[in-house]
Amino acid sequence: MSLRKVVFAPGEYYHLYNRGNSKQKVFLDKKDYDRFLKLVFVCNSYKNINFRDLFKHHKEVSEFDRGETLVDIGAYCLMPNHFHLLVKEKSDGNVSLFMQKLATAYVMYFNKKYNRSGSLFEGKFKSQHGSSDEHLKYLFSYIHLNPVKIIDPKWKELGVKNKNTAYNYCKNYKYSSLGYFVKKQGEAHSIVLNVGVFPKYFINPSGYQSEMFEWLGFSLGKSP
Repeated sequence: MSLRKVVFAPGEYYHLYNRGNSKQKVFLDKKDYDRFLKLVFVCNSYKNINFRDLFKHHKEVSEFDRGETLVDIGAYCLMPNHFHLLVKEKSDGNVSLFMQKLATAYVMYFNKKYNRSGSLFEGKFKSQHGSSDEHLKYLFSYIHLNPVKIIDPKWKELGVKNKNTAYNYCKNYKYSSLGYFVKKQGEAHSIVLNVGVFPKYFINPSGYQSEMFEWLGFSLGKSP
């Protein structure tokens, strides 16, 4: 068994991510994105859950009483072939338990829906420790700037063509939490996130825009 390079410690912040095998898409339609976000909410719980009964009897997943959460979630972004989560570990082992529950539940849903079998993701989820305020701010921008690749695939190599266009696309991207911070919109954001335990780096939407504009002028390195 391979050991993780990153050891999860209570009270610390982590960037978690994974992608489909051979970069295959893991979200093929709107219902897939929506199911994954619902599972992020539901799996963030100590409870053992019968997902078939849950989604059969609850019209709104927020009706489910999940009790105490395993982790706190501060940001997320779902892309066609991968996902990103920014979390805070609450107790020893909680990050791993949460991610195991999430991956298992989503793969079961995906395989049944598309009549397939076997693994979907590229091995174990990956992680980075947000070891400083500077790094945590970087991770926030890195996660939320991922959608730029959809409209400008080579922006990291060639530079972004238009910062306003790129930022507005990210701001309005449905499967990212950026819209919550700059527009305060979206039920999925409000039930998934617990931003109160994360540092408040920006006091208004213009602060987020300025920070992300700055990063759009640089390469953020490779993403999944």
